[in-house]
Amino acid sequence: MQTFLFTGASGYIGSHTAFWFLTHRQDCQIMIYDNLSTGFRQNYEYIAGIFGDRVRFVYGDVGDIENLSALMERERFSGVVHFAASLIVSESVALPLEYYKNNTLNTTLLIDLCVKHGINTFIFSSTAAVYGEPDMSLVPVSESTPLDPINPYGASKMMSERVLMDTHRAYGQFNYAILRYFNVAGASSANTKEILESAQGLGQRSKNATHLIKVACECACGVRDGMNVFGRDYETKDGTCVRDYIHVDDLASAHLSALTYLEQHNKSEIFNVGYGRGYSVLEVIEMVKRVSGVDFRVVDAARRAGDPAILIADNAKICALTDWKPRFDDLAYIVKSAYEWEKMQRR
Repeated sequence: MQTFLFTGASGYIGSHTAFWFLTHRQDCQIMIYDNLSTGFRQNYEYIAGIFGDRVRFVYGDVGDIENLSALMERERFSGVVHFAASLIVSESVALPLEYYKNNTLNTTLLIDLCVKHGINTFIFSSTAAVYGEPDMSLVPVSESTPLDPINPYGASKMMSERVLMDTHRAYGQFNYAILRYFNVAGASSANTKEILESAQGLGQRSKNATHLIKVACECACGVRDGMNVFGRDYETKDGTCVRDYIHVDDLASAHLSALTYLEQHNKSEIFNVGYGRGYSVLEVIEMVKRVSGVDFRVVDAARRAGDPAILIADNAKICALTDWKPRFDDLAYIVKSAYEWEKMQRR
């Protein structure tokens, strides 16, 4: 039985990925290591209620080297899936040093521990923010598109990617898969009517939501009295930012496909994970209104610092090299899964 260390997996993407691993890979167990600064213990408890002792939880900070080292010595992990990070673009502009410490420094310390303890498989949560604002001729962006982040969040992830690459070059047995996420949304496809009615299941819990679909669904549920559209003067079809929205379960499955790739090929790779199509802010808001049947208030606001106009993935590489195939590539389904989960949390 293989054991994988999932850092930060009490959060949104990590919890869905842990659930996906445990569902689709019977020969593994997971230890979630999380300080719960942005994660939720109830995500772990829900997963543990289904999978029992195949998933365990340890409270801790990735920057706590002594604690992590002792854990690695005791458990002998087969690999690390690293989610723990700070991820709000506008916050990174205001607090850049916090982002470089938490994202770049702590990731470097974690990689160093992996090398010391002979953990040679590392899957890294990166971001499309490493591309910055690519020239329109380069959209959809491929993994070979030049990296030019325009905010500290993207820069901190780019630096972590470089640490992984250099570590691989120096220690050839150490292999990584870097997954560059595009905009993640939705709630678990495993949520049933009964699960939702009990206000359980997995969805996008957030202490201070900034993601568009999450915020719009909160408006539709009456949690907010309205929402802002940050800028209507971008060079896009309707003047608002365009993003590639991927369902969280498709992103979760990409991690398992990346692990399989590393095991079969013993070769490091970088993969974009998105659908290859984009929707504007206004299109997404309209979809939430249509799915929910609620016409909430939308207010124009100034641009946010660090927001590129368009980010759409070229996903040809992950589709060609791995067994990953998108299953939930439908904006209406993504929004409906998010809205139904959000609605039941408010009952």
